[in-house]
Amino acid sequence: MKLAKNLDRLGTESAFKILAEAKKLEAEGKKIIHLSVGQPDFKSPKHVVDATKKALDEGHHGYVLPNGMIECRKAVTRKIKKLYNVEIDPERVVIMPGGKPTIYYAITLFGEPGAEIIYPDPGFPIYESMINYTGAKAVPIDMLENKDFSINPEKILSLINDNTRLIILNNPNNPTGAFTEKNKIDELAKGLKKFPNVAILSDEIYCRQIFDGKKMPTFFDYPDLYDRLIVLDGWSKTYAMTGWRLGWAVWPEKLVEHVIKFCINNHSCVNAAIQFGGIAALDGPDDSINYMMEKFSERRKLIFNELNDIKGIECSLPGGAFYAFPNVKGTGMNGEEFTKRCLQEAGVAIVPGTSFGKKAIDYVRFSFAASENNISQALENIKKMLG
Repeated sequence: MKLAKNLDRLGTESAFKILAEAKKLEAEGKKIIHLSVGQPDFKSPKHVVDATKKALDEGHHGYVLPNGMIECRKAVTRKIKKLYNVEIDPERVVIMPGGKPTIYYAITLFGEPGAEIIYPDPGFPIYESMINYTGAKAVPIDMLENKDFSINPEKILSLINDNTRLIILNNPNNPTGAFTEKNKIDELAKGLKKFPNVAILSDEIYCRQIFDGKKMPTFFDYPDLYDRLIVLDGWSKTYAMTGWRLGWAVWPEKLVEHVIKFCINNHSCVNAAIQFGGIAALDGPDDSINYMMEKFSERRKLIFNELNDIKGIECSLPGGAFYAFPNVKGTGMNGEEFTKRCLQEAGVAIVPGTSFGKKAIDYVRFSFAASENNISQALENIKKMLG
């Protein structure tokens, strides 16, 4: 068989590889503490599960519109109105099987040889992978230059040239846990007005995981950018629904027809019954979100203090999401060496920084979407490993 050459440019997501290695060790009888995959350790809300079961019982098992049921799209716009006081036409909303299809489709729409796409580095691995796959040039935003990993608007704007088609932003950020506040987003949005041909993909999947009472500086705040703005969000992180594979995005009106073609050619439509669950989540109470954030706040404090208490490790305080991204250079190891020893010797699964970008060679990512007991035990094991 002769395969397409562009497959050589397609990357992967190492967190799943590490998960597989950890599961193999568990099958061999070794106890592993999982701090690698970004998955809340809470059950999906009961009223969401009940609504999904009810939909199945009532026979909602068939095909629906490729861009999502209108009831679900309207629920998304109601939530946007409630959170940000912004009116969005439900025809601009597309329901997706998770967050990744939005990233895949957006990059495919703009990426081709000769084009440039700007993305955060370190960042979610699919950004660079898909840019390379399309043949476009991947232009990294250095997320490590600031100690708190927040973005530098001036630097981002300086990367734009006549070949730039798309800028990808992720706030709060995976893997760093950084949160960029509104004053910097305001500055960036103002600067982007000078580049009307550049589209923006704002990945806001962690918008409900922000600490210290701070508010989300959403790109919905800038209506002047709507004609080229894609906002990605979903249910996975907010409602502990990662395995449900349910996400949504708001697209510029002129791109919706192209996105719907992608949906038809790829996944046809999103599971009907699950969309009823998604409606229940958006229209229902935020009790589960508030409870999770209380727990995440406690875990953030714990992992920040404990990591900085280990000789050779330096960690910034995460401002959002549920990730800590410490520098482990002081241990005498780079991130990949440290990660390997943690798994094999300490029984702790984490992810090396290079899984998110080559520059993060001295970093590792800890997910604190795990119990306090597991976090404490994991860090105790690492301390013993380091002596």
